[in-house]
Amino acid sequence: MPQIKKIATRQSYGEVLAELGEENKNIVVLDADLSGSTKTSIFAKKFPDRFINCGIAEGNMAAVAAGLAAAGKIPFMSSFAMFAVGRAFEQIRNSICLPGLNVKICASHAGVSVGADGGSHQCLEDIALMRMMPNMVVMSPSDDVEARAAVRKAVEIDGPVYIRLGRLAVPVINDYPEYKFEFGKGQLLRSGSDVTIVTTGLCVDSALKADVMLRAAGVKADVINICTIKPLDEEIILRSAAKTGKVLVVEEGFAVGGLGSAVTELLCDKLPTRVKRVGLSTFGESGEADELLAFYHLDADGIFAETIEFIKK
Repeated sequence: MPQIKKIATRQSYGEVLAELGEENKNIVVLDADLSGSTKTSIFAKKFPDRFINCGIAEGNMAAVAAGLAAAGKIPFMSSFAMFAVGRAFEQIRNSICLPGLNVKICASHAGVSVGADGGSHQCLEDIALMRMMPNMVVMSPSDDVEARAAVRKAVEIDGPVYIRLGRLAVPVINDYPEYKFEFGKGQLLRSGSDVTIVTTGLCVDSALKADVMLRAAGVKADVINICTIKPLDEEIILRSAAKTGKVLVVEEGFAVGGLGSAVTELLCDKLPTRVKRVGLSTFGESGEADELLAFYHLDADGIFAETIEFIKK
């Protein structure tokens, strides 16, 4: 059996950012003394004159990014999600989103897959905070291929963009000739009529593996990958929900405020449907990434069990 290629989306980000630096001289990269972890060090080595280490001061980094954007540059600011979003929230709100400045916030180490760093570093609220912000685009790529495409798209968008990146190396699932990244569009990865599974980020691979188990148990699911959480692809979700009548949303974050809430709000407004949200309701714990994903039912076995229970109810 061929070995499955695994790449962390933070690595994809660092590599494609360096490529983009060659193509666009207006790109400037800022980091909060974590460039080795966020992989912006790749850009820094190639373009030291366009790299700014702002130190452990994410609020200031966001303000500097806003100033650069106002001067016509395309700043990418990076840190761990907990700090890029948590510490810098007020500056992102008032200095970036309120004036609609062209800043790209690419935050790594999101979700419980940060692992042993524990609840203080496992950012679970970033999607909720960024999704509710006017003018902000929100993307959560599932693998290396999608992450590279999302970062490239971010350069084309004139305005604030948030991209969620992970620490953990994840399987590459989009490396096939027919793949085409479409901003604002979901991917129907599997087709079925019994239940809809909507997911994002590293949970996409888990959902695909759970789908194999479900089909063996006689359950056929629509499996939908949502990379662009905002703007949300309403059509693909409404079409699937009308077919199955049951929607399960899986995400590596709080079950309140993120993708699950976006899907629930859409269906509540346009097509009342049974929805179950699989995510966290508490802060995360310290542990190995794979163990934590299993503990919170975000791995294949967990999604399988949650889906079967949902259908039975």
